[in-house]
Amino acid sequence: MDFCHHHNLVEPETAGRERNFGIRVTLPATDTLRKVLGDDWEQLHWYASEAERDAAFDNMATRHGFYRKTDSPTQVLEKVTR
Repeated sequence: MDFCHHHNLVEPETAGRERNFGIRVTLPATDTLRKVLGDDWEQLHWYASEAERDAAFDNMATRHGFYRKTDSPTQVLEKVTR
């Protein structure tokens, strides 16, 4: 697989690694974005090690500086293993 954009979620040198530790991202039942994305929307991010997953989870759970002060992100993060 060719990688031509820096924003791809998988690094080319690690693309073939087995990934058993994940983070499921969903929206709470009261989030109005569900009307756009659907009630069954979810996004899964997979990692090769539990430590990688836990570091990514902590990063995703942090309120990032690119949100406006009035923004209140409501994503639900869940650690999963396959």
